Amino acid sequence: MEELKNYGHQHPLLMLNEEQLFGNGNGVVDCSWCGEKVSAPCFSCVECCGFYIHKTCAEAPLELNHPFHRHHPLVLLQNPPYTSDETCFCDFCDETCEKFIYHCSCGLDFHIKCALFTFNIAERNLKELEHVTLEDPSFSSENDGGNLGKCFACWEPLARYTYFSLDCGFNLHKKCAELPLKMDHLCHRKHPLVLKFNSERLSCKTCQVTQERGFVYGCSPCKLAIHIDCLSPLPVIEEKSHQHPFTLFWRQIPFICDACGTEGHHVAYAYCTCSIMVHKKCISLPCIIQHAFHVHRVFHTYFIHKEYSESLNCIWCHEVVDTGHGSYFCADCNVIFHVNCALKEKEWYCMVSQENEVDKSLDIPVNSITKVLETNDAGEATLIEHCKHKHYLMLSDKISEHGDKCCDGCLLLISAKFYHCLRCDFFLHESCAGLPKMDFIMDHRCVEKPFSGSKPFILTSDCMFECDQCTYLSNGFSYKCNECGIHWCVRYVTLPYAVKILGHKHPLLFYYDYYHFEEQCSGCGTNLSNTYRCKDCNFGLCLNCVMQPTRVGHNCDDHPLNLTYHKINDYTKYHYCDICEKERDSKNWFYHCETCDTSAHVDCVIGKYPFIKLGSTYNEGDHPHPLTFVKKFPYYPECVECGKPCEDLSLECAEPDASILLIGNAENQQSVVGA
Repeated sequence: MEELKNYGHQHPLLMLNEEQLFGNGNGVVDCSWCGEKVSAPCFSCVECCGFYIHKTCAEAPLELNHPFHRHHPLVLLQNPPYTSDETCFCDFCDETCEKFIYHCSCGLDFHIKCALFTFNIAERNLKELEHVTLEDPSFSSENDGGNLGKCFACWEPLARYTYFSLDCGFNLHKKCAELPLKMDHLCHRKHPLVLKFNSERLSCKTCQVTQERGFVYGCSPCKLAIHIDCLSPLPVIEEKSHQHPFTLFWRQIPFICDACGTEGHHVAYAYCTCSIMVHKKCISLPCIIQHAFHVHRVFHTYFIHKEYSESLNCIWCHEVVDTGHGSYFCADCNVIFHVNCALKEKEWYCMVSQENEVDKSLDIPVNSITKVLETNDAGEATLIEHCKHKHYLMLSDKISEHGDKCCDGCLLLISAKFYHCLRCDFFLHESCAGLPKMDFIMDHRCVEKPFSGSKPFILTSDCMFECDQCTYLSNGFSYKCNECGIHWCVRYVTLPYAVKILGHKHPLLFYYDYYHFEEQCSGCGTNLSNTYRCKDCNFGLCLNCVMQPTRVGHNCDDHPLNLTYHKINDYTKYHYCDICEKERDSKNWFYHCETCDTSAHVDCVIGKYPFIKLGSTYNEGDHPHPLTFVKKFPYYPECVECGKPCEDLSLECAEPDASILLIGNAENQQSVVGA
């Protein structure tokens, strides 16, 4: 047995053959360097301390000058050079790296076996392939719809070409194992293209997709990368959604794709019957999608007819869409997406079968007004039945009579036209009365599932909930996910993608993927992300400020307080809150009564429970009688649960020997929501 002093271990090592490895009852053991199952030949520790190592790992050079990465050597490290909360992935096989790795200062990481395997590909030293049978995907029992996995070189599906499947876990197309290290190609005539790792993370010049794993052909002086498959595209592609096939058309100059409206290079596919030219990837664009940003389905179109020739802005990025090229469009609402914006987040849309293309019922939400009993001359419903109330509701515009009442749907003060019950204290804004019974909620990944048009959220009422977005407790209307049980208040669900506020002259547009943490909200001063912003000036608001009530009542003043967006005066002595008597930041919004000159912090006016209706009943706890939400001013009785004065919202039992239960502290608040 050969003895070897080996790097990384304190004892001498002995080389074992297969008989020695498995003949002594060792069983299956792992390599102490790469973590893979050990196979002969290998080395083991003469002191029997449990150290085993593959022969290839033991003989791995400390530095590897790799032909696919010529700029720097790959250095063998005992551990990945990252912090404990960062996961290291191999840039060849995409699996995690936990032990010895080859690392480059430019950010490339490889398992030992991956670095050596790709080195052997480059050196044409693939003895491992000499006795491996080629697999034909057309005869494979595993080929159920092309789910064979991907080639580790080009990261295209194995099902497209014959391939090798090695015992070491690598899958490799035969054509990828025989790729030339250099080639001249008409798509880049300045320099030869070299087979390499995509160290610079460049997007493919042809298809614009960034492939981070495997090999690409590249030109380092020109900072250019092209996928292996993009160098030899199919001459003809048939797509079932098109009557005729698409034909390959090489381009020496850039072109604009008629399907998505973005620039393409070199490889185009022409659909001559309709005179369109597209990217290869755009041939298979979904024809119809249901997107979380819009209530109706949107349809892919190559151009929009003249009646829609006015300027249309993408609902996602709010930039102008060139309607002479492809987009996703709702003709009923004039809502439009850039193709790439609509398909940017896979969790936010689902494809709709073309069989349902003309089924308009899929676009019609079910209204919560179950029956219209009377209408006026203008066609407005003046007397209705509503699914969330047992009595008839009547339309009214008499704010003066009910101005201190709040809507039972959104819990904001009544304004404009509203419905009210003649038999009990129930009010609904006209807009809240017309809410759909079901709705699709954007940005919800229930148990990590993608957006699904078949699982809407249900309008609920008569329960206490905590909104998953604004985090306020409420007993108004909410939309509930029946799978995970979370709620959204209707204030959040009904937010439009463009809002107009009195404090700014331009409309504010919602930007989902806006992350500039150095910018602050113009309303409260917090850092901005997923925000409403003005396209014309440096003004942005967080979601909480956009949803802030514009008019509220508070016991500090006899009149409603209005949300105020500017300084009332410049005197510092006036920049104090009349509730907490502390200083206010003059740059932030506040509530103000012009009649009484009362000013207060937003949080001081809103309080902890602004969206729980006083006088409403709570039946969800373990108290034997119904409880009513009350505020006791100026008398503050003691809470029977914690003994503290009930200074905020309380629960009162109207039965004899009534008690008051405070929900203002954390323990009792949890019992109310969780009951």
